[in-house]
Amino acid sequence: MRRQPWRMTFRYAAEGMMYALRTQVNMRIHVAVALLVIVAGLTLHISRLDWLFVCVAIAIVIVAELFNTAVEAAVDLISPDIHPLAKAAKDTAAGAVLLAAVFAVIIGIFVFYRPMLTLISSLF
Repeated sequence: MRRQPWRMTFRYAAEGMMYALRTQVNMRIHVAVALLVIVAGLTLHISRLDWLFVCVAIAIVIVAELFNTAVEAAVDLISPDIHPLAKAAKDTAAGAVLLAAVFAVIIGIFVFYRPMLTLISSLF
């Protein structure tokens, strides 16, 4: 068996991420929201520690969505017919994404609550 060059692993990973962006509406939504959060963080000058929390939350949501996409593709390949275990696998993976997204929203509330209050009070 011939080994692939090490740099190809990055290409395959990028192809996987692009596949998810191209085929999964929820991935596009997560990326769009992440970009909005990054712009908000830059605009509101959040602290370095807050950036750490925001970046971790964004990464967890994106990683969960990538795993969800992988599980869905594998299950569809293995079990094209409706099966209770296929449904359980897909639903569980989707549940992981939901949990990650709820965690990210909670982090967002903690990070952006005070800066938003300060911005709003400065406007009035």
